[in-house]
Amino acid sequence: MPVFRLTADLAFPDPELAEDGLLAIGGDLSLPRLLLAYRSGIFPWYGEGDPFLWWSPPERALLRPGRLHLSSRTRHSLRRRPFDIRFDTAFEAVIGHCSQVPRPGQDGTWITPEMRSAYVDLHRAGYAHSVEAWRDGELRGGLYGVSLGGAFFGESMFSLEAEASRAALAALDARLAAWGFSMLDGQLPHEGLMAY
Repeated sequence: MPVFRLTADLAFPDPELAEDGLLAIGGDLSLPRLLLAYRSGIFPWYGEGDPFLWWSPPERALLRPGRLHLSSRTRHSLRRRPFDIRFDTAFEAVIGHCSQVPRPGQDGTWITPEMRSAYVDLHRAGYAHSVEAWRDGELRGGLYGVSLGGAFFGESMFSLEAEASRAALAALDARLAAWGFSMLDGQLPHEGLMAY
């Protein structure tokens, strides 16, 4: 199957045509294109200096809000030393930390300056949101993603303190369940997310 080259037209090929998840190359990170992508089950993911790559993997990390499972150790830790959880008070700081936290097996980041700028625009337009775990007035962990309809598409998370990102994820899960969301899309299956 081919990888499609996007033009200036605001359109994507059928996500079913993605080869090993990679669907298309090119285009831009404009607000209308990003919203169309998420509505179609597509997201951008590429490295510094690479062209825009658009993905729709055959397997996704889908979680049902309200069914998040935390280990007993994590639950105990969060009860003993709870974080102050906030929503949308430090979006740019969260995405900044997500772009800088070293990750095992990864060189660099996919959160390029263009991507940061695009998601800040999504946030200002009311589509991208952050969940933040604070302790003693300092941001210690969090996550950000895109909310459309009854779905939240998680983009990235970070921790500067043990359990901080888990606290943010647990708070997001509870909020999405309370609001009747149907899914939390972690995009790509990976041990870190599926362990929750």
